Amino acid sequence: MSESNGEAVAAAVGAVAAGGWRRATGIAGVAIGVVAAGAAAGVAIERLTVGRGMRQKARLALDSAGPYGGLRGTPGKAYAEDGTELYYEVDEVDDIDAVDGIDPEAGSAPTRRRRRLFGRKAPAPVTVVFSHGYCLNQDSWHFQRAALRGVVRTVYWDQRSHGRSGRGVSQVRDDRPVTIEDLGRDLKAVIDAAAPAGPIVLVGHSMGGMTMMALADAFPDLIRERLVGVALVGTSSGRLGEVSFGLPVAGVNAVRRVLPGVLKALGQRAELVEKGRRATADLFAGIIKRYSFASRDVDPAVARFAERMIESTPIDVVAEFYPAFTDHDKTEALAHFADLPVLVLAGVRDLVTPSEHSEAIADILTGAELVLVPDAGHLVMLEHPEVVTDRLADLLARAGALPSTATVDGCDSASS
Repeated sequence: MSESNGEAVAAAVGAVAAGGWRRATGIAGVAIGVVAAGAAAGVAIERLTVGRGMRQKARLALDSAGPYGGLRGTPGKAYAEDGTELYYEVDEVDDIDAVDGIDPEAGSAPTRRRRRLFGRKAPAPVTVVFSHGYCLNQDSWHFQRAALRGVVRTVYWDQRSHGRSGRGVSQVRDDRPVTIEDLGRDLKAVIDAAAPAGPIVLVGHSMGGMTMMALADAFPDLIRERLVGVALVGTSSGRLGEVSFGLPVAGVNAVRRVLPGVLKALGQRAELVEKGRRATADLFAGIIKRYSFASRDVDPAVARFAERMIESTPIDVVAEFYPAFTDHDKTEALAHFADLPVLVLAGVRDLVTPSEHSEAIADILTGAELVLVPDAGHLVMLEHPEVVTDRLADLLARAGALPSTATVDGCDSASS
């Protein structure tokens, strides 16, 4: 992008802050799209050459053809310290049968054995808890969920004000922005409700990884006593205020100066801004694609799936969460993961949490496996699901969450 384009976007954001709401709804839509994609910046969008009606029909076709996000588990609710209702789902391993080892009478073939032996209850299984990123929801783990169903006990939850979880009580009642520390305590509530006993593995993408760091910082005893593995995907332990989001210096500095105030103002005009987002859906889709994916051949149905998740996040929620990222600094908390099997994975072309942030985490956690995925952006688990699932399966095996005979596949499946 040229420097003039970056400055033009910054000026547009400033215009929204200055007023002129009806005139600025289109610009607001662009700003929201950028932030919803996880970036505090704007981008220039290529001129659209296909008719609006055709694009709308194409989106409807993609929605029906790509059943991504349709996997469901046993629902549950946890409650945060401030009373916020947190929605989660559990995918259980079959309570009776599970691939459990080698039958000595059948040679090397795996056998299915009962979990209850001689009337004694088997120990609690390893539970893998997945935490999603900003403006996403638990369905962002669709491909990994499809691959792991029936193989390992998993918990997927929606962060406060996202997905099926309730609006943050402190945010609505006290008009208080969210902090990463809040999210760490929310994760503790989910673990207490959905996995109260037994070993756990934590998997987090972007904001979800930051949530895990906050959990470790606040509850080191839980980490020491129960955690057996960690996966940090496209995330950061701090210094997010220095990220350029692919913009020239002049553009990103201008956006940083005005964006917090713009977001707060937009959050107070949520109904009007949501109309603007709908009116600028085509620009919104282009922004999401730029900041979510890097490769040119992303399945259009997957791109539309990501768009649906992000566009479902209300503008007031976007505004509530944004300040937390500038304040986020959990580098010291990484020490709690030092003696565990750790996977650190990122897309090389991630513009939101650049891969250098993952490399910095791996430099601190010297025993971690560092995987940098070429031609991948921020939503690497959707863009290259086979790579993420393969490395995650290896981590789970090292953590003792998967039986040695289990086979994890089906990362391209849309349903179980």
